[in-house]
Amino acid sequence: MAKTNPFKFIQEVRAETSKVTWPTRKETAVTTVMVFVMVLIASIFFLVADQLMGLGIGYLLGVGG
Repeated sequence: MAKTNPFKFIQEVRAETSKVTWPTRKETAVTTVMVFVMVLIASIFFLVADQLMGLGIGYLLGVGG
């Protein structure tokens, strides 16, 4: 494995980060809101699925009150 000069490495890292297209504040906010919405939808879906499976298994086993 070839050794790399630390100063050259830092220069290359700076050159690469200058090529990155950073998101705007609005894009970040919209993406964050969308993540929270999807988490809410997924949690509701899994809550309903868990309740239905619990009822079904309870009915099959005869312990469903």
